[in-house]
Amino acid sequence: MAQNFHGFQYEASEGSKYTAFGGLPLFSEMVKGCGLLDGIKDKLRLNKQGWMDSQILQAILQLNFSGGDCLEDIDRLEADEGLKELLHRTECFCMTRKERQVYRARFRKSKERSLPSPSAIRRYLEKFHDEEEEGKRIKGQAFIPASNKALKAICNLNEILVNFAQRQHPFEEATLDQDATLAETSKRQALYCYKKYKAYQPFNTYWHEQGMLLHSEFRDGNVNAGFEQLRLLKESLALLPQGVKKAFLRSDAAGYQEEILRYCAEGKDERFGIIEFAVASKVTPAFKAAVLQVPEQDWQAIYKEDEKGKPLKTDQEWAEVGFVPSWAGRSKKSPDYRYIAIRERFISQPMLPGFEPVQQELPFQTMVMKKSEYKLFGIVTNRTLPGNNVINWLRKRCGASEKVHCIQKADLAGGQFPSNKFGANAAWWQMMVLAFNLVALMKKLVLPDSLKNKRMKGLRFHLVNIAGCVVTHARRIIVKVSPHADILGLIKSVREKIAGLAAPPLRKVKTVT
Repeated sequence: MAQNFHGFQYEASEGSKYTAFGGLPLFSEMVKGCGLLDGIKDKLRLNKQGWMDSQILQAILQLNFSGGDCLEDIDRLEADEGLKELLHRTECFCMTRKERQVYRARFRKSKERSLPSPSAIRRYLEKFHDEEEEGKRIKGQAFIPASNKALKAICNLNEILVNFAQRQHPFEEATLDQDATLAETSKRQALYCYKKYKAYQPFNTYWHEQGMLLHSEFRDGNVNAGFEQLRLLKESLALLPQGVKKAFLRSDAAGYQEEILRYCAEGKDERFGIIEFAVASKVTPAFKAAVLQVPEQDWQAIYKEDEKGKPLKTDQEWAEVGFVPSWAGRSKKSPDYRYIAIRERFISQPMLPGFEPVQQELPFQTMVMKKSEYKLFGIVTNRTLPGNNVINWLRKRCGASEKVHCIQKADLAGGQFPSNKFGANAAWWQMMVLAFNLVALMKKLVLPDSLKNKRMKGLRFHLVNIAGCVVTHARRIIVKVSPHADILGLIKSVREKIAGLAAPPLRKVKTVT
């Protein structure tokens, strides 16, 4: 290129082990520090030759942390000479001589890569697929294939992270936010969702207090969000660590099911008893008729808190509704189900001249009250809080759930799928869930306050994509980074905290008097 146009030039640097991912190994250290690496080695033994299970899972986790979203992106990490050298030098760290010999015997040819190839990872993921389950599908019916032993083991790994978080910062309450998300795909075997495009529809249960995914089930796009939701709630409650004494539930209208509401309100759970909940209710004709009976003076303005915690009046109003569905019963022993109506004045958009009116289906119910048209929403709850507080408590789920979905599909690798096989994609999704929770642990336990609220975009800018040079000296492996105090100090601080988490607790010595 002409030098008179560009003020500088690029040249290949031969022999130098530079890396653009100087902070990526910190996340790998967290995998080890929280006990996940030992769990992988203990629960997964699918590969008897070649790459170990722990190496493949860590490669997929690194792909999530670094910003890759498909299998082929693993070659971008492999092309990073510094990262490649660091992985090569440390792969046998802490192994005895005999263990190193056994490890090298796993490979028939000399191993040249530091990370498994895309084809090796794809073959590994296919081991989580059960072809016999595919034969059980019935056209036009929702179906969730049973997980094979390997896929169950991957799901159980998440319990290690949840229990680790509870040990570090115990909570006696667990607010469970349940919601499904659509992950659009063009895979040939994928099914159409209710929005009329091919997708998968995983169902998440998010533990609000810990900021972690407690449970996530991978599903086809045609499986609606409320399908077997009570089963998922029971499985999620069973995963809560010891020390949790009270459980709460928040859900959208998919959770408005008699069996779920009865299970929570009647205290049918053996461990937690009555589970307080708030669920978006369906706006049925009977509910609308009950809303019309509410006196105008009973409608109260909804207030929410601004950034400074001060109450801010909104354009919406709420009122208690004397509505009792037929299934709830009217006996004195039946639990109370409170119904709250929310209304907001609906202003229809004027039609532009020359355009023919098109009848569009609105995503909400409307009704006319006092000669004005309102958007109408409903909530059912068994909580005794004031109505305004119940509304704001439920709406915390909406913001958190959508943020979680965005992180899964945009920040991490949950928006792309590697295979046409359901089980392989389910394993890929579960590994992304592990990455999600590892990032949550990093923020909660080891990162400074300035990075705790950053999305992955910010963490990559400040922590992952740190330029470095890998050198060896006196049998030591050193990653040289910028001498800037903020960068080196951040890395040292994070490593010290991770090492502190991994260290066994000191024994309490009894004093003899």
